[in-house]
Amino acid sequence: MGGRAVMLIPHRESGVEEDSLPRDYQRILAAVRQAAGPVMAREVGEMVGVDTSVKAKLEPLRSKLIRLVDRGWLRKLPDGRFTTRL
Repeated sequence: MGGRAVMLIPHRESGVEEDSLPRDYQRILAAVRQAAGPVMAREVGEMVGVDTSVKAKLEPLRSKLIRLVDRGWLRKLPDGRFTTRL
C-alpha cells in the first residue's frame, strides 16, 4: 500500500484483538483453544477441515501456526506441538 509493507498478522499486544486477524487465522486459534491440550499441526488441520493426508495442504497450515507463534498469539513447545499463550 503506497510502497509500505502491510502486516496482515499483527503482533499480539494490548489493544489488538483477535478479530483483527484474518478469518482463517481466527479459526486456527479457536481450534487450538478448543483442544484438550497441546496439539500437532495435523490435529489442527483435522479440526479446521484441511486434508491432512496431503503434505502440500498441511504445510501452509503449519506456516500459519508458526506465524501465529512468531507474532505472540500461540506458543510452540519443544516437541513441535502448539498451545495457547498464558
